[in-house]
Amino acid sequence: MGLFGSVSGKDIDAFAKTLAQDLAKRYPPALDKGSERKISQKRLTTILEDTFARAVDFRRQHKLGIYKKARLGNTFRWELQDMGYSEKFVELATEGLIVYITRKADA
Repeated sequence: MGLFGSVSGKDIDAFAKTLAQDLAKRYPPALDKGSERKISQKRLTTILEDTFARAVDFRRQHKLGIYKKARLGNTFRWELQDMGYSEKFVELATEGLIVYITRKADA
């Protein structure tokens, strides 16, 4: 895999923002900020894994290089922060995304 992928930076940014917005529909920032309603850990794990799986599909389809993977992760992180998620959740979600899209073998 090369340093540069086959997709533009604008396309990566748009995908990362869409990914974050779709995550927000299933797990709104209000739930993360400690409202009375909570979702189970299993449900949150499922939501995050579904999000990460979409990112892996995007990576496969566009053959993202090192810099494009980093751009995807950074744009995703900033979008989550702008939406109002807690720093702890932003770190968890971004780290998970990066781990999933940088795996060599798809297990």
